[in-house]
Amino acid sequence: MSLHVVIGFGPAGAATARLLAEEGHSVRVVTRSGRGAEPGIEHVALDATDGGRLAEAARGAAAIHHCAAPPYHRWASDWPSLVSAVCAAAEESGAVLVMLGNLYGYGPVDGPLTEGLPLAAAGTKGRVRAAGWAAALKLHEEGSIRAVEVRASDFFGPGVTDGGHLAGRVMPPLLRGKPVSTLGDPDAPHSWSYLPDVARALVGVAGEERAWGRAWHAPTGPALSVREMVDRLAAQAGTGPVAVRRLPSAVLGAASLFSPLLRELKEVRYQFDRPFIVDSTAYEAEFAARATPVDEQVKATVDWWRGRSAATG
Repeated sequence: MSLHVVIGFGPAGAATARLLAEEGHSVRVVTRSGRGAEPGIEHVALDATDGGRLAEAARGAAAIHHCAAPPYHRWASDWPSLVSAVCAAAEESGAVLVMLGNLYGYGPVDGPLTEGLPLAAAGTKGRVRAAGWAAALKLHEEGSIRAVEVRASDFFGPGVTDGGHLAGRVMPPLLRGKPVSTLGDPDAPHSWSYLPDVARALVGVAGEERAWGRAWHAPTGPALSVREMVDRLAAQAGTGPVAVRRLPSAVLGAASLFSPLLRELKEVRYQFDRPFIVDSTAYEAEFAARATPVDEQVKATVDWWRGRSAATG
């Protein structure tokens, strides 16, 4: 089996590293602070914006899985240097560069999101993410590196604790049968990316030469509104029905004065104020892959949150 380097150990990085280890690969995880070793995974502490040190960590690797991101409010300042270092490490090591992308680069569009849409975002975060992929793709087309991007929507599932859409702000009250609050229109159809499906795509494209040189949408299930997802989660948990309340704009405005995250979310609020639907048929057709059925996603998520709650008291 091969050596794979995973940059970042947030939900996607952790899920990808653990899947690679389960498949028998050697896995080296790069984070700023490092952490204790776990079966099949070596943790290395280094700053991933240091291309030279990152290249040393990636020497002999089959693939570099770029799953890291600066704090949300520092994307504009920090993302370009991070992508530059990751690309330099891929060029020096010869490893395939697998980038975890998102959907911000498209900006607001009418209709389903496909990979063929232009990256025409007007907002800062959308532009910086689009520019990062454009830089990697240019190097790929020049023959300097081999690169591929997997794009995902809002993460959902076991291991996802950050963010409020269907994670930390929703699951704890939902498990107690309490009302939950949400950004945007709770009845707007929305695509959710189930974390294990995202990890499988990030692992899968690394070894598929026909995948390289373009972006793919991770296998994604049918679009369901926040209210529909909350209903399913509450029914699985046996705590439903649970009320879903839209956060008033005035409350969000006041809270954003104290929260950098809420201030930054203004740019992408459109994703929850209108239908936001991902088309992943290109990946599904090319690799005969399908998203995990929603009922299985919901059961696994409720079970994981209950186990977490029991462990933390």
